[in-house]
This record gives sequence, structure tokens and C-alpha cells, in this order.
Amino acid sequence: MPAAAVLVTLFALRGVVIEPLGVVRTAKPARRRLWWRLLLPLGGIALLYPMVGNGRDNGNFNQCLVVGGVMLLLVGVTALLPWVVETVVARLGSGSVSWQLAVRRLQLSSGTAARMVNGIAVAVAGAIALQMLFSGVAGDYTKRSSHDVARAQMQVHLPHGLELAPTAARFRDTEGVRQVTSLSDGYVGERGGDGIAQLTVGGCAALREVATLPSCRDGDSFVLRGGDYQGDTGGMARPGRTLYADPANIDRPGDPLVPWTVPRELLQAQPREDPSGVKRSGFLLTPSALPEQLVPFMTGKLYIGLDESVPDARDHVRNTAAAVDPTLQPMTWRSTERTNRFDTIRTGLFVGAACVLALIGASLLVSQLEQLRERRRLLSSLVAFGTRRRTLGLSVLWQTAVPIALGLLLASVVGLTLGAVLLGMSGTDVTVDWASVLAMTGIGAAVVLAVTALSLPPLLRMMRPDGLRTE
Repeated sequence: MPAAAVLVTLFALRGVVIEPLGVVRTAKPARRRLWWRLLLPLGGIALLYPMVGNGRDNGNFNQCLVVGGVMLLLVGVTALLPWVVETVVARLGSGSVSWQLAVRRLQLSSGTAARMVNGIAVAVAGAIALQMLFSGVAGDYTKRSSHDVARAQMQVHLPHGLELAPTAARFRDTEGVRQVTSLSDGYVGERGGDGIAQLTVGGCAALREVATLPSCRDGDSFVLRGGDYQGDTGGMARPGRTLYADPANIDRPGDPLVPWTVPRELLQAQPREDPSGVKRSGFLLTPSALPEQLVPFMTGKLYIGLDESVPDARDHVRNTAAAVDPTLQPMTWRSTERTNRFDTIRTGLFVGAACVLALIGASLLVSQLEQLRERRRLLSSLVAFGTRRRTLGLSVLWQTAVPIALGLLLASVVGLTLGAVLLGMSGTDVTVDWASVLAMTGIGAAVVLAVTALSLPPLLRMMRPDGLRTE
């Protein structure tokens, strides 16, 4: 940064004559040439274009070409913007007094106005390109969820010691809840063996959410085969066989063995996907078929269907969960799932771009105040001759808004171009994320309004008669 500051200062002073007596020479400024300014973005595209379509080969890009191409495109914004501002403001015509004051000031010092806006234009262009790239590849990090959101939209896991029936009743009475399916899950297995079978307990209506039952009444028991996690259910599902609850704790010192006898009347059921998208296997029991000694080994699950017409239905469920047990964490289901890291990176980039724009806005405010201070005597003279303060305030707004509008327009074009090239490099169909484009340009416009609003109080102070004093 110090080296860059020195080099920029030396380059900027190469055309400045500094003399002790402050001699002022008037000369017609040379018109800015366009041809060499176009070479920068075109050179960036030329570096990136050979890599278009190679993104599906594990993204083995030449890093030097990528960095060089992106830098040339973004630096091209800073080279093109002064020419764009000069060309446009030279053609602006008549209007209100405030508009004429602003346009004349821009025609006299368009380079200064362009330099003030360059930072915002580059930041917006880069942010648009990145957000466009992330929107284009979002499908690679998004997959269809296994959850059946037509049957349930939320799920609650109950810890040990929390009674299932009273808890389910409280959720059923919650505003916005349409249906609650309550199930208890546990595991049984052989003593000293590796086989484990799942044990699911619930009412007949709840069991029909996880299996196709031939018939059901309280006291029935069923066996499921062919689920996603079959295990050794077939060998253990012999009537009269003794299994043990919570086999993960079997043979641990101090843990008592809790036996469970497979019921004599065991009906066959066909598995179906439960609301979470899993086909269960093992044993299904109605509540009265579960021995009392196995209750402590069961954990409850609630599948909650919501009435979407009720506002804030999910928040009502969360409030009920907090009232039942502060440790409960209701899960909200969605039809699609996306990698958390992808969302984190994308959000971080958006916040980072917004912060960069805020910092550039602070720099823009300082530059604006310095320019107003330099024109303090001129502003006081205009007020003394009868110019309204409102007119001068609007002229300051136009002086900032016109270059910003041109800068944001150029930034959008360059950002969309860079985003399209990056999407082409990644082998993804080129689509424009208009939400990101509008968001970043909106933030840039908000920075302009904030800078203008913050510069108004100093502007009003500079319009006082004492600004005419000189020595």
C-alpha cells in the first residue's frame, strides 16, 4: 500500500507544474482518447476466453490468466469511466438553475468527478460478477430434499425424560398447527450379537405414516422388512425370542439388561417412506404393546403439519417448543437443500462488497467536503447575489448523482460481461441474476444519497457571509 500510494502520487503529479508564486496558466484540456481505454477490458476478455467451457474438468485453470483477465476487466472500468463522464456531460443541455450549475461544474472538472466514482464502480462491477457466478452455479450445490413437505413442514426431536403424549397435545393446540404425528423410536438387539433392529411405537394413524398396515388396533405389533436400513430384522423377528433394549449399552459395566420378548402375534407390514423420506424396518408397536420397562429407552419425534394460511405459524411452533423445554430445537423442512458452506461464502461476499462500498462512500464524503471547502468563497458569493440555498443543495446532489449514475451503468455492463465469462468458464448456462444486480446498484445509489445528505450541513455552513472574508 505505501508503494502503491507513492507510485500513484508520482504518476498524478507528472502533468502538474508547482511554482512558488502560484502561476496559473489557462489551456484547453486535451480530449480523452477512447482507443487505448478499450484495450484493457478487451485484453481481459482475451485472457479469459480460451478457458471458456473448461470448468467441468475440475476447474484446472491457469491462475495467472484468470487473475490477469479479471484485473484488466475491472481496471478497464477506471479507464473508461472518465471518458464516459466527459462525453456525456459535454452533451447535457439546459435545465433548472441547480442543474445548470451542476452540469457546468462537471464540464469544467469531469476528471475529478470520475475519480470520485471509480472506486464504487469497480466494487459494484466485481460484486455483480461474483454474485452472478454464484447464482449460476447454485444448482450444483442444491439438491432436492428427502423430506415430504406435503405431509409435514417441521420436525421436533424430544429428549429422554420428556413425555410424548402431553408434549404432542401441546403442539396440537398451537395456533397454525394442522396435524401432529407423534412416534417413539428405540433399538433392540441380541445379547452379545451385532444385530440391531429399530423399534417404532405410535398410534395406528401415526404408524400408517411409516408403513402400509393390513389392519390396526391398539395392542397390535408388526414387523417391517425391506426398509432402507434392513439390518438383521428377519433373524430376530421370531415370536417368543428374547431381545434387549438399547443394544449399544449391552455389556457395559453397571448397565442392567432390559429384556423384551418378541410378541407371539406379529403381523406383516409393508414399509413406506415416513415424512422424513426414510423407509423404516424393524418392529412397529402400538402404545399398549410396549412394555413399561422399555419406555425409558425410547425417544420421541414429532412431525408437524402447518396451516400456511396462518401468519407466523412456524414462530408459534418455536414459541411452544421453548415453553415445553428451552433445549428443544424445531427443524424447518424445505423442498430443497443447499450446502451451508456455499451459502456462507455467498453471504460473506455480499456483506464484504457492501462494507467495501461503505468505505468507498466514506472516502467519497471526504472528497466531497474538500471540494466544497475549496469553493467556499464561490458558494458564499452565489448566496450573496441571491441564489437560494435549496438551489445550491440540489446542484451538489446533481454533481454527485450524474457521475454515480454513469459509473453504476458502466459497472453493470462490465459486471454482467465478467459474470457471463466466468459462467462460461465454469461450464454453466449464462443467466443474469437481476436481484443481485439491482441489490448492488441499489447499495451504490444509497451510498450517493448518504454522502449527499451528510454533506448538506457543511454546505449550509459554507454559504454564510463570513465565507467572503479573505486576507
